[in-house]
Amino acid sequence: MTPSPWWTPERHADRRPLLLARNRIAAAVRRWFEAQDFVETAVAALAVSPGNEAHLHAFATEAIGPGGEHSPLYLHTSPEFAAKKLLAAGEERLFELARVWRNRERGPLHHPEFTMLEWYRARAPYETIMDDGLALLRLAAEAAGSKTLSFRGQTFDPNNEPEHMTVAEAFDRYAAIDLLATVATDASTDRDALAAAAQAQGIRVAADDTWSDVFSRILVEKVEPRLGAGRITILYEYPAAEAALAQRKAADPRVAERFELYACGVELANCFGELTDPAEQRRRFEAEMAEKARVYGETYPIDEDLLAALAIMPPASGGALGFDRLVMLATGAQRIEQVLWSPVPEVSR
Repeated sequence: MTPSPWWTPERHADRRPLLLARNRIAAAVRRWFEAQDFVETAVAALAVSPGNEAHLHAFATEAIGPGGEHSPLYLHTSPEFAAKKLLAAGEERLFELARVWRNRERGPLHHPEFTMLEWYRARAPYETIMDDGLALLRLAAEAAGSKTLSFRGQTFDPNNEPEHMTVAEAFDRYAAIDLLATVATDASTDRDALAAAAQAQGIRVAADDTWSDVFSRILVEKVEPRLGAGRITILYEYPAAEAALAQRKAADPRVAERFELYACGVELANCFGELTDPAEQRRRFEAEMAEKARVYGETYPIDEDLLAALAIMPPASGGALGFDRLVMLATGAQRIEQVLWSPVPEVSR
């Protein structure tokens, strides 16, 4: 039986308490950032490049000038590129509750249009962003009037001490795989070695899977469901090949300054010590777009203004948190549509 539309009075009545909690959480987030001298931004959603990660898919459109000239544009998948230009311009601390768009994404935790909370600190180590993320989770629970966060039968107290675990430790603990044995100091990877280790643990590997494909499958099948049980998990030191926008660790160049926050098996935030080397960033973008062309037969332009801005951008760290997911966990919602004021219509079959 097809459910009634979201706008029917009875369905709206069911969703309204969650939507009001969403508003309280958003207001609390703004107060928290403003108390720390952050500036709230509102960057343009239309961009010359929506992002250059192989498996992110954008909504394409075009601008038509007064003389009828056409120029391709995209709805951004993140405000990151514009935020980094603002850091280059001189902003020290900024945040945004940004509307963003990602195509080919729909499910209990995914929606084509959603809200991303992004924040950046100039001249701050990425460990500071870890502390910010923990504070935001606790703030959301308090604003929603809940002592715990929950999803699909899992519950945790955001006031419990967090669990810190490297990606390599997680692969060893939950998949019995020595991940870094397949990563060289120049960040290159050994696909066959990781594939053999995955198959030994009963994980399916296709003949055309890349190292990144195998890595993602292990993470999704063996690792992620075990994270954030009873307390927040900070999963850090991702392999450099899985951190296109993060700087590599000086102490171990096989890994990068990237971490993710997990709660109840749900990935809530993706955070970096930001890469500021424009030549290295170009090389990574080109590699990502080559992979996108191989898999999907399309690419996105590289934002030349971003690369120019990186040359003068100060060292910085930043975080991107799925705001709708945070609201879900704080309210106990089971599907993202429950916490969106007006969900995007389903794609017609």
